[in-house]
Parts: sequence; C-alpha cells; structure tokens
Amino acid sequence: MPRKTRIEYSGARYHVINRGNYREGIFDTPGARASFLECLKLTCMAQGWVLHAWVLMGNHYHLCLETPQPNLIEGMRWLQSTFANRFNRFRNANGHVFQGRYKAILLDPGALGDVCHYIHLNPVRAGIVPRDQLDHFDDSSFAQLWRPRRRWSMFDPQTSLAAAGGLRDTPTGRRLYRDYLGWIATTDSEKKRRGFAQMCRGWAKGTAQFKQEVAQSLSVTTLGRVVEAEASELRETGWERHLKVALKLIRKTNKALAEDRKGAPWKVAVARHLRERHLVPNTWIAQRLKMGCSSSVQAWVSRHRHNHKQTDEIWDCLKS
Repeated sequence: MPRKTRIEYSGARYHVINRGNYREGIFDTPGARASFLECLKLTCMAQGWVLHAWVLMGNHYHLCLETPQPNLIEGMRWLQSTFANRFNRFRNANGHVFQGRYKAILLDPGALGDVCHYIHLNPVRAGIVPRDQLDHFDDSSFAQLWRPRRRWSMFDPQTSLAAAGGLRDTPTGRRLYRDYLGWIATTDSEKKRRGFAQMCRGWAKGTAQFKQEVAQSLSVTTLGRVVEAEASELRETGWERHLKVALKLIRKTNKALAEDRKGAPWKVAVARHLRERHLVPNTWIAQRLKMGCSSSVQAWVSRHRHNHKQTDEIWDCLKS
C-alpha cells in the first residue's frame, strides 16, 4: 500500500496524533513525558512552529500546531526519532517506540478551536481528572493556558480562548474557559455538533470548500517534485549557514574541521548545537564536521548532553 501524502505549505495547520507501538504506554513515567516535551520544545523553536494545543496521554499524544514554513515532515521526523532514541537508550531497549507514521490531519483555520477543545478535554474523557479540576493535569497545554508564567514562547492560548466566545486572557477569562470545556464535556449534542467522534479521522477537517481547494492543489504533482527538490537544497544551504555562524562564534575555521580529531570537544559542542537548535541530521554533521559516522555523532552528542561540564565555555557561547 502506498504511503499517504503529507501535505505541506506555509501557514498550514494540523492535528497530529500518534500512539505507542502496540498501544503500549510510552508516557507512563515523568522522565518519558519530560523528554518528549523537551524534544517538542526544541522542534518548535528550530522550525518556527506555533503550538495551539497539546496533550500527553498514557500511550499517545495530540498536537494542534501551525507551520509558518512548509516543514512538518522534517520537524516530525526529528521529534519522533530523537524521542525514540532517548526512550530506548534510557530503557536499554531496541525496536519501534511508536506504532508507525504519525497521523497529520490538515485543518481549516475555522476548525482550530474545536480541535483545541477536544485536545484539552482528553484527560476528562479518559476519566483521569474531573472537568472542574482540569488545571491539575500538567501534561497538557491547558496547564500553560491556566498558568501564564509556565508558558512556552511558541504556545498561543488565544486560539482556544477566542473559540470559546472571544474570552480574554485574564484570570476570569481562563476560569470561564475551564467552565466552557466542562459544559462541552457534559453536553452530548455539543460534542456531536463539533464532530468529536470524528476528530481523529480523515485527512482534513473543515469546510467542503477548504477540502476541495486542497485536493485540487494535490493534482499538481510536477510542481510538488520541484518544490521538494528546492526545499532539500534550501535546507542544506541553511545548515551550512548555521555552521558558519557557529564557527565564527567559537573562532574556529573550516581548516580546523579538517585537521582536528573527530571527537574534539568543540566539534561535539557544535554538533549538539546544530542537532538540537537547527535539527540538522547526524549524517550531514558527521560528513561536514569530519566526525566519522552518524552513530558516533549521536553517541558524542548524547554524552555531551548528560555529562558536559558546567564551565563549558564553547557550549555556553553557542547557547547564547
């Protein structure tokens, strides 16, 4: 069976879902949840994504996100593979962590609010928390909506609040939004009207006109191939630019890349910077930084993440 087409364009909005392999729990421990959220935050920062809502359940996750640039595939590949590697390494295990490819449902802008409400109500529908205590569930964007000081810079709470009758981002507005979600949770006709039962099905959610316009654009396959080729070339150009900036910051040259040893501490710091801040693939890093194979890069970066000294001036310089 052919793989489903991933639809990417600037400003696209998605409901992204995936589950643990064989529906096993992957977010059962605080460490696993923290690791996934760290990967999600890094991905959003590097790709410029906007998060409208998210939730981690025991064996699956939901994301409602917006991509100002057409980079869903690149970002999701990094997010899932990086988390899976960390998950398996921590458990000293091998094999698939997720059940397969993530599902990305394209969203009409008018559908964003209902998807956010659906995501925020996941813990209530699962019986994990009562509807009037939803703010106690920390593994959800609702907790950040409720507590502004905890918010990530890429999280936009206005989407949910606006879709609940134009509520304001104030203590009163946030309480009203919690009550609004509680009303939806107890009103079957409202859940049916919003299409909660079909929220994770199909390829797109929105008006018939929106779906028709997207479907028509998919027929231009030749243009799609050209865009894909140009995007690949642009990505490599961007990686080269990020490397150039990093080398300038730490006062290193391309000559030093060729002459210094593969696992030189400064190379490892640059590799981690490129990997985490700009999602550059290990294969490209290994070749361009003269660091051997991609698995070596992965091992060095992992050790640096967990063991680097607090007085690592090079890493501090790259982080600034």
